[in-house]
Amino acid sequence: MTDVSNLQLIEKAKTVLHPRKLSNDNTAGDVACALLSSAGNIYLGVCIDIGSGIGFCAEHSAIAAMITAGESRIAKIVAVWGDGVILPPCGRCREFMYQIDSTNYLNTEVILGENSAVKLKELLPHPYDEIWK
Repeated sequence: MTDVSNLQLIEKAKTVLHPRKLSNDNTAGDVACALLSSAGNIYLGVCIDIGSGIGFCAEHSAIAAMITAGESRIAKIVAVWGDGVILPPCGRCREFMYQIDSTNYLNTEVILGENSAVKLKELLPHPYDEIWK
């Protein structure tokens, strides 16, 4: 795996952080995400906020790009908002990371700051399917 620092991944996310208006008072780009796959590739995405609730988070967008490229394992992931505020993933994103590849549960580092990261397991102590295992 390519050695990419937390700061480098944060800065990469900022390159696509461009809030913009869409039609009908919808917006995109308020939050940006960068993820490093286990294969060493970087994928980017932004949120899309749609009034009817069918939008999605920046993490979903970056993960979709990774899946499109044929990968599913996330080494590191970060979401950035505003002037560089690091956001932890919402519950839906945490579960999504786990559901696309269960190895992400123990292996994915979720960046919470330049010098701070936790494993996905720490943020998702009880995945949805644990009762069936």
